[in-house]
Amino acid sequence: MYERFLRPILFRFDPERVHDFFVWIGERLGDHPAGRALVGMVSIYRHPSLRTRVAGIEFENPVGLGAGFDKDVRLTRIMPSVGFGFMEVGAVTQRPYAGNEGLRLVRLPDDHSLIVYYGLKNTGAADVLRRIPELQTNGRFGIPVGVNIAKTNRADIKGSASIEDYAATYRMLGPHFSYVTLNISCPNAQDGCTFQEPRMLEGLLATLSRERKYCPVFLKISSHLSFEETDAILEVVAKYPFVDGFVVGNLSKRRDRLTLRSSRKRLDLLPEGGISGAPLKDASTDLIRHIHERSGGRYAIIGLGGVFTAEDAYQKILAGASLIQIVTGLIYGGPRTVLRINKGLVELLARDGYAHIADAVGKEVRA
Repeated sequence: MYERFLRPILFRFDPERVHDFFVWIGERLGDHPAGRALVGMVSIYRHPSLRTRVAGIEFENPVGLGAGFDKDVRLTRIMPSVGFGFMEVGAVTQRPYAGNEGLRLVRLPDDHSLIVYYGLKNTGAADVLRRIPELQTNGRFGIPVGVNIAKTNRADIKGSASIEDYAATYRMLGPHFSYVTLNISCPNAQDGCTFQEPRMLEGLLATLSRERKYCPVFLKISSHLSFEETDAILEVVAKYPFVDGFVVGNLSKRRDRLTLRSSRKRLDLLPEGGISGAPLKDASTDLIRHIHERSGGRYAIIGLGGVFTAEDAYQKILAGASLIQIVTGLIYGGPRTVLRINKGLVELLARDGYAHIADAVGKEVRA
């Protein structure tokens, strides 16, 4: 019903306004037990084969909401009822940022994609910290919730100040979430993906590794990295057991490397924005496979990029991802996308003779 009737109507309106409206609706539903129960009745699917343990955290299922959807951390009470096994909020920065000016979101229906140019819009770490009690139900989150943290998007914060900016947010929010993702790959910030450069990454990890370890720590990297660029990152990360895994991968600005069907006119509506969704699927899966194989399965991997179906998710799991995130897939497929993916994963696991999700992780590589 969503894809045939509701989505065509919603896609007639400005995408950012539609997104903000659904965040508002989700927040209202999450505020009330009846709202959570109603959503859960049509969305939640549980099966023993979906349960998994990654980086010491227990997950009811491996499908999570990726960062970028709940930027200002407002949906933690409703997303368990949507059927997610976990979610990642943010990105959150030390200081609030209103976002890039002008148009910030464009749909690419021919590509099942979005162009995103928010530029780390968020209300800031202090605001999130203040609201944590109201974000929980009975003093806790209903599912594991990770927080994605990034450097405040201001050109005057650079060098050692950039690193301290990350560290301050980590100290403030790390104790309150299931895991922390260090976003070193936002394509729409003023200084780009600076911390994917090995020298900068070394400085960031050297500082953060001296901080107290509150929870598992992941690095979010771009989906368009070459294997050589990825190997340089792995070489740095290998020195710091502080890092438990990777989120692979973020939006891509390297449009020349993507096969896009959308018209030049539509793409030029946001020439600086990052591409999401289906065009990233193969590149993301290839990078997951490379990291898993190169590291010998040392790191937990959360697979993100072009996941719309159970088959898409399963490809990433077989390549080496222990968990999966969706964002664009939720926008194009609607709220029952999570249920469809989880049910489909159960069928795929049974078909291939795996008792649990963990049994299938990386099997494509090791076969």
